Amino acid sequence: MKLNTDEDRVDAPATPPVSMPTVFEAIVKQQAIAATYNRGSVTLAPHVVYTKHGEFYVDALTLERDGKPPREPKIGAFKIAGLGGMRVTPRRFTRSELFNPKDERYEGVTLLAIEG
Repeated sequence: MKLNTDEDRVDAPATPPVSMPTVFEAIVKQQAIAATYNRGSVTLAPHVVYTKHGEFYVDALTLERDGKPPREPKIGAFKIAGLGGMRVTPRRFTRSELFNPKDERYEGVTLLAIEG
């Protein structure tokens, strides 16, 4: 008999944050979101919303951090509950070649992903 460890347990997702519809809208319309993250301002191109350890995450291409573009393009994972003052911007974006919707970390936990 195997005893389950904390790593074996899959927590039920928490209640979705109130900002969840904003993230969904941005993905569907392919428009960037602006928010505060770790006390700095960020502009993100959200590509996928998923759950991990019972929390909601968005993987997004960082377009700007504190008003400056990043040194290199990168898809980062952002805990949605940690994104404050989130709003959809008029800035449009296209799917990044860095995003792989078939990545195994999204398997069975994706709520919404960018098309195209």
